[in-house]
Amino acid sequence: MSAAPTVTVNHLGLGVADIERSRSFYENVLGFEFAYELHPPDPICSTLLEVAEPVGLTAVYLTSGSFTLELLHFERPGNPSAVVRVMNEPGFTHLSFTVPELAAAVAAVVEYGGQVLEATNIGVAVMVRDPDGQLLELLPAKGT
Repeated sequence: MSAAPTVTVNHLGLGVADIERSRSFYENVLGFEFAYELHPPDPICSTLLEVAEPVGLTAVYLTSGSFTLELLHFERPGNPSAVVRVMNEPGFTHLSFTVPELAAAVAAVVEYGGQVLEATNIGVAVMVRDPDGQLLELLPAKGT
């Protein structure tokens, strides 16, 4: 049996309806830092992403430590609406973040356009949604 190849996670892509709103949310609520922004040509994007032209992609890369979050915004007609995903649906369901202070993070979620799912608050974790409805789990840092 051969050894499994060593791989590195490069980034996680997240589709967003409003790039500035989402950038503000992830920077101000979760402390991400802006790395760079790309506006790749439509023909390349259309082929790679299987999105019909015009694509109109803006990709903003945000970092938190070694983790990179890519915000993808398609400035074009005909984009599908966001769909609320449930936890027991196959595929990625949520992102989980450890925050320095849970109460402060929860307050910032609302301030920057997200939604707190109050019924999920078990004191040591709470589920929230970003401005586009992406489910996020917030956990307090150990000792807080």
